[in-house]
Amino acid sequence: MSWFVLFFAGLLEVAWAVGLKVGNGKPLSIIAISLCLIGSVLLLAIAIEKIPLGTAYAVWTGIGIIGTFVVGCVWLNEPVNGARIAWAAVIAIGVIGMELSH
Repeated sequence: MSWFVLFFAGLLEVAWAVGLKVGNGKPLSIIAISLCLIGSVLLLAIAIEKIPLGTAYAVWTGIGIIGTFVVGCVWLNEPVNGARIAWAAVIAIGVIGMELSH
């Protein structure tokens, strides 16, 4: 259950980060971004009750980094090249390594 909570926290991190890009500072978008940010941190706090802090934080930020990268490339037409994909893979491998090593 803690891993599901952590995964959802990571998805909310992606949501608020993408919201910053597409929200244009409109009041409703600021409220939505704020709720996603607060929800993400609260769910992270719940997850670290059962998952080691370093592992949980690495997974949470990893989901945020990889998720925003994918959304940026697929939805926001940000540049995609071999170097960016390779570095994203390095991050993903590091996050998986953190999870497997505890």
